[in-house]
Amino acid sequence: MPTPTITDTSELALLCKRLESAPFIGIDTEFVSEDTFYPELCLIQVATHDDCAAIDTLAIEDVTPFWKMLCTGDHVTILHAGREELNFIHRSIQAVPKRLFDVQIAAGFCSHDYPSAYGSVVSRFLGHQPAKGEQRTDWRKRPLTHAQINYALEDVRYLLPLQKRLTALLDEHGRRAWFEDEMMVWQNEVVSALGRRDWRRTSGIGRLGPRNLAIVRELWNWRYEEARRRNYPQKRLLRDDLIVELAKRKVDNPEQIMAIRGMERSSVRRKADELAECVRRGLAAPPEYAPRSPRKSMPSQLSLVGQFLAPALGTICHRAEIAASMVGTASDVRELIAHHMGYGQDRDGCPPVLATGWRAELVGNLIYDLLDGKKSIRIVDVKQADPLRFEDVV
Repeated sequence: MPTPTITDTSELALLCKRLESAPFIGIDTEFVSEDTFYPELCLIQVATHDDCAAIDTLAIEDVTPFWKMLCTGDHVTILHAGREELNFIHRSIQAVPKRLFDVQIAAGFCSHDYPSAYGSVVSRFLGHQPAKGEQRTDWRKRPLTHAQINYALEDVRYLLPLQKRLTALLDEHGRRAWFEDEMMVWQNEVVSALGRRDWRRTSGIGRLGPRNLAIVRELWNWRYEEARRRNYPQKRLLRDDLIVELAKRKVDNPEQIMAIRGMERSSVRRKADELAECVRRGLAAPPEYAPRSPRKSMPSQLSLVGQFLAPALGTICHRAEIAASMVGTASDVRELIAHHMGYGQDRDGCPPVLATGWRAELVGNLIYDLLDGKKSIRIVDVKQADPLRFEDVV
């Protein structure tokens, strides 16, 4: 087998040449994300039927040829929880591999567990236990030991047999089309999230009014640009709870801003004037540009129906041997009810997740039938793992 560590461009070129004919390529990465705006890529692990190698991305400054090779040809690219891998690829060459297979997602269609750690997936579906011992490694430090490289390669050694086993199970359960649909949705979501400034994901803003939200939006956008300029983690620059506190207080005086507990330990001590200006912009935003909640509140009786029907999702998934956490949440059930009963608006102009695709086939259509009185829920035996039964109303 070829040398497992690739440390120069000529070795990388030879590896890429060999990989061009591989029908299946498994990849993983090691990175550090605590100190930079974007995670710092330190190692790429790759496995085929004939190769198992680690690409030292600190020794090889430009790994673009590898990403380009990965995004061409008709091979299947296999990952586990591959969001960051996709981010690295797309930020580098604005493309993604043509045929993606994420074993974590596939496992969710074949078991009750999602999201599952790599070791759990390997253990459950292959009966092996990957080696451990280097979880606390700082992958930026060189030289890497043989034990560290071996540990990193464990993350790709089982990807190909996992893909083979999970594909067989997906076919056995008749869920190949569901999985392929989910992979496409997941891939599009990962790519679209790269350019999205989703300030509404700020923790703790659920009960804020429109004017407070306008301030949050201004502070979040300022933090994003400042963190990117400094190449610094956003939440270490200014924590979410401090953004929310500034929005609640609506203070645009630099001295008062810096007097808020926690601000003295932040990384923006010299930026109080800029923070004050953000608050002023939020306060001055025209009413039509002040953010508002996109949904109307549900009547109390519909909220009660949501609480009653949410466990039905778990029962359906348990019976189908599919992970409920991948299908949806209690919040998704409430959103489906609100949509069906004419309350609230679709999220970002899209229908509820349980009303589309394979989720509608598995769960959404049944909940619609329950809401319309076409089906009923009956308790069969409270001692059973899933005591609920869904029956036609005659």
